[in-house]
Amino acid sequence: MRIVVTGGAGFLGSHLCDALVARGDTVVCIDDLSSGCPDNIGHHLDHPRFTFQHADVSLACDVEGRVDAVAHLASPASPVDYQLRPLDTLAVGSRGTEHCLQLARRHDARFLLASTSEVYGDPQVHPQTEAYWGNVNPIGPRSVYDEAKRFAEALTAAYRRTCGVDTGIVRIFNTYGPRMRPQDGRVVSSFVAQALRGEPLTIFGDGSQTRSFCYVDDLVRGLVAMLDAPEPGPVNLGNPEERTVAELAGLVLAMTGSASPVVHLPLPVEDPTRRRPVIELARDRLGWAPQVTTEQGLARTIAWFATRSGPPAGSAAPAALAAPGA
Repeated sequence: MRIVVTGGAGFLGSHLCDALVARGDTVVCIDDLSSGCPDNIGHHLDHPRFTFQHADVSLACDVEGRVDAVAHLASPASPVDYQLRPLDTLAVGSRGTEHCLQLARRHDARFLLASTSEVYGDPQVHPQTEAYWGNVNPIGPRSVYDEAKRFAEALTAAYRRTCGVDTGIVRIFNTYGPRMRPQDGRVVSSFVAQALRGEPLTIFGDGSQTRSFCYVDDLVRGLVAMLDAPEPGPVNLGNPEERTVAELAGLVLAMTGSASPVVHLPLPVEDPTRRRPVIELARDRLGWAPQVTTEQGLARTIAWFATRSGPPAGSAAPAALAAPGA
């Protein structure tokens, strides 16, 4: 297929581009590079089945030639990014999503929306099924991202019902792996970068809040499966194994061999207390489930971060590097 990937130079988008090119698809990657990184796609720039367009889909989404599918991943996704650029986040979730839906409609193409577990807000139902409507403050500090994605879901569903566009929605839970930025505010990248530099690991609150961490390769398999399926969704994609933030910090310290202390900072406003997906729909409709354990995924992530920053002078080599292919 010839597939358009918006946000294709970002963390998730670039891994999706990798998977599509590897299986023989032609990829048109669109990114304005506001949070994406050219290095993430540099290895594809000379590939005959890969094209990069530097563009902002909030302004337009125009692609020449045949389009068989559109995977819409463009959006600031980390708290640092969407709180720094709130209006841009709302724009890409609204105008950007509609421009991408219009592209899919013009070409009678499959449309995939990368939504988020943030649509559940600070959930009052645990674990979260796709039938749960969420608990989101529409004017809170996180609302620009939460509501942008909720609106994008509503717009996608409306285009399916009203215009007959072949759409699919996935709700992505916490995902981690190589190509994350060390200062993007996400817990895995923050902990790994801090541990490798010998800096204190910063835990917000007492660390009892839980998250479910999915390795990027597993998540991308789910995205590809959803692109290929007729399923409209929404479908949860995430790892149903639940860990506290404090447990994650301890695991990162053990795997890096770091002597970094742990410090506690005030909990951000409306930070979700618990997050865990129910993935039975993904199992049944997509034949998908995570395969990479947290320990395996962290080993690969730590190894990738270490090659870019390296451990602080005089520290031991991270234990995870003894088996980088784990």
